[in-house]
Amino acid sequence: MATGNDSFVTEFILMGLTDQPDLQLPLFFLFLGMYVITVSGNLGLVTLIGLISHLRTPMYFFLFNLSFIDLCYSSVFTPKMLMNFISKKNIISYKGCVTQLYFFLFFVISEGYVLTSMAYDRYVAICNPLLYNIAMSPKVCFNLIFGSYLLAFSGAMAHTGCVLRLAFCDANTINHYFCELRPLLQLSCTSTYVNEMVVFIVAGVNIILPSLTIFISYGFILSSILHINSTEGRSKAFSTCSSHIITVSLFLGSGAFMYLKPSSAGSMGEEKISSVFYTNVVPMMNPVIYSFRNKDVKLALRRTLSIKIF
Repeated sequence: MATGNDSFVTEFILMGLTDQPDLQLPLFFLFLGMYVITVSGNLGLVTLIGLISHLRTPMYFFLFNLSFIDLCYSSVFTPKMLMNFISKKNIISYKGCVTQLYFFLFFVISEGYVLTSMAYDRYVAICNPLLYNIAMSPKVCFNLIFGSYLLAFSGAMAHTGCVLRLAFCDANTINHYFCELRPLLQLSCTSTYVNEMVVFIVAGVNIILPSLTIFISYGFILSSILHINSTEGRSKAFSTCSSHIITVSLFLGSGAFMYLKPSSAGSMGEEKISSVFYTNVVPMMNPVIYSFRNKDVKLALRRTLSIKIF
């Protein structure tokens, strides 16, 4: 019975992060803890920014969207991943796999462009502070976020549409812990040449374009910081940008390792480890490195907690 175009596979088996039985339970508790931190941190940040009026600035508007994206896209695959650690039959339906793939791609591409918008925001704030209110008006911020989601929608549709045209005949075991694009293509019994080209082109655009924009922005930012006479001012500017640089390096670096290389290069074990960084580590770390080191967020959190207590 077909579920896709000439597809005979109705369900897939996810091999998971490892096939060693002794590691399943420890990994379950490890990733459960990471997921709890991810959900509580990002949900708390979304709630805080939504409640506190003085946090409704362009920087926190982008941070709100970043946390929302992290909350959503970590929830696309982590619950299923946790179930697979303690389940003997790690099965996902064909439709469920394609749906998981689409939403994963949508949120992961969105994150790249939101990080790019945040870099542009920091560029304007440090290099053109007098024009900040004009350059980062509510309309501009909305257009940047809308553009991020639109590009993510287009990229996710391109990849998912190409997967739907493939036939899966006999092999149905995905060597991954979720329906990742590359291991899914390896199971097809038809030519994946078009898919490989789409992966290289679309992923290239969605990784190289944000990376180049961020690199240029931080080139101007670094030049401006070096011209600041005050040591305290330079330190504050570096502190503001360092968190963003760390996240961008982890997120785009691991993404580039995954997609900007031939499908035959590298082992699946290396790709799984790389995937853990941008699917689990980065969403967990973002609330910490972006907000809980931030004085405004700490102050807002204390005020909110004191109001609820008293």
